[in-house]
Amino acid sequence: MTSEADNTDKKRRSLKPLTSLYPYLSNYRGLVAGALIFLCLAAATTLALPIAIRRMLDHGFQASDSAFINRYFAMMIVMAIVLAVASALRYYYVITIGERVVADLRRDVFAHVTRLSPSFFDINQSGEIVSRLTADTTQLKSAVGATASLALRNTILCLGAVVMMIATSPKLSIMVLAAIPIIVFPLVGFGRSVRQRSRAAQDTLAEASSYAGEVIGAARTLQAFNAEEGARERYSSSVESAYEAARSAIKSRSLLTGVAIALVFGSVVGVLWYGAQSVLAGSMSGGTLGQFLLYSLIAAGSLGTLSEVWGELSQAAGAAERLHELLEEHPAIAAPALPKALPEPAKGSVAFDDVHFSYPSAKTKSALNGLSFSVAHGETVAIVGPSGAGKSTIFSLILRFYDPASGSIRLDGVDIREADPQAVRARIAIVPQDTTIFATSIHENIAFGTPNACRGMVEAAAEAAQAFEFIGRLENGFDTIVGERGVTLSGGQRQRIAIARALLRDAPLLLLDEATSALDAESETLVQKALDGLMRDRTTIVIAHRLATVLKADRILVLDDGRIVEEGTHQSLIQQSGLYAKLARLQFETGGRDFTVAAQ
Repeated sequence: MTSEADNTDKKRRSLKPLTSLYPYLSNYRGLVAGALIFLCLAAATTLALPIAIRRMLDHGFQASDSAFINRYFAMMIVMAIVLAVASALRYYYVITIGERVVADLRRDVFAHVTRLSPSFFDINQSGEIVSRLTADTTQLKSAVGATASLALRNTILCLGAVVMMIATSPKLSIMVLAAIPIIVFPLVGFGRSVRQRSRAAQDTLAEASSYAGEVIGAARTLQAFNAEEGARERYSSSVESAYEAARSAIKSRSLLTGVAIALVFGSVVGVLWYGAQSVLAGSMSGGTLGQFLLYSLIAAGSLGTLSEVWGELSQAAGAAERLHELLEEHPAIAAPALPKALPEPAKGSVAFDDVHFSYPSAKTKSALNGLSFSVAHGETVAIVGPSGAGKSTIFSLILRFYDPASGSIRLDGVDIREADPQAVRARIAIVPQDTTIFATSIHENIAFGTPNACRGMVEAAAEAAQAFEFIGRLENGFDTIVGERGVTLSGGQRQRIAIARALLRDAPLLLLDEATSALDAESETLVQKALDGLMRDRTTIVIAHRLATVLKADRILVLDDGRIVEEGTHQSLIQQSGLYAKLARLQFETGGRDFTVAAQ
């Protein structure tokens, strides 16, 4: 039986990756038509020049007719102008096509990547994906624009020159055509090698770019641990590997070019020697040999250029293949063909029924084991447990980042697998443990997820999250740019912006994953007051290290090893002297190193 890897390799060889760009080209038929018209006009003008030269040599010089020669030179000047204009317009159209197609491709790849499920990003590095989005599309821009145009132009010139060579001298043409297979077969073989080596070079460079992105994004951590030298050595090693892979591709391409030129011009010289003997024997005029010579040079030059272009197109094929792989990725989580509508009005009630789940990257380890619980509208329930008990996993499943292996999760009575994931997430607001702040203004960060929010709504949310005061002290207030990952803000300030973002969303189900963990005691008290008001008449889940956050919970569920092992109020659980009481005692004695809570 053929292995899966072998099937994949055969599929890649048969895909012809560059053909995947056809749908993008078909969107701009006008530009493509303009490029083809002027490309053909330039090629036709070039092919007409040898005819004019032959007539001048055979008639103008023999009759010593200066007027005839002047007319032909004037005609050749007109042809040169036509060639110049056609070439300029061809360049404009093809470069415009390249820019337009690559812009569309980048947009589609980015949009597709943002729709992929979290399980895809669990096993793929973001830097490698960005490398495909930038470096590979840049490679394609050249291919779709100048390189493809050059290939087509030289193909037309080569075919046109061959036709004219046959019309000029069938005997000499037969000798030239007999040499073509000797030239073409090495081109095809070397081209396949160039493509494989170029793909390897692009993959290696993507790995180096991915590592560089990680290190630059963690520059402070890098310097704090004096790890600069180790990072430099690792990146240097990655870059060196990329260089060696690129050099291997360059060697193949150089050999391809050299072999092609040697074969082409060697065959041309041999044929012209035979033609010169025919002129001496009187069976061919000097003008005819000159015309044949020019067409031979055009054909040879076109084939020589095609050998170089073939290498560039092979590199572009490798880039197209990598991008096509991304576009072929299907989200693990997708809306059903006929999604079930969630009931109105939204209440945010949640129910887990015998849920089993393991992360795709760790299938042998169960994160949840037969988990069952339900939370009614307006109820606050705390889920408490040691690290690794599965608390954050519950959030990921509610948001439908993953689907359970068995069991069901219902939101407002509807199994979320039967609903559109976007409809599910529209009813949820979350403040994650790792706050995400973008390198834009505070206003845009708070309005993230609610893009139509006006300044008044944003300010109100900031005030409710106790962020208005510190924002007002900034130089540009809500228009202050906070830097990558909010580097200019403190941890507590970033947390309050994230809380304001969730407040602005005003969803019926609120997920707070350790929402006050980065706040000092004063800020936590103020934010807790805002959260108390927000929790009223809605379902809320909070994960927090500090016990005070969940003292007011209607119920507390104690989670251990993916199962609920205790349930009750704070006082009743303390009296049971079970796991909750142990965790609470550890918190008071050690500052809560081993204690985390999720409140809903």
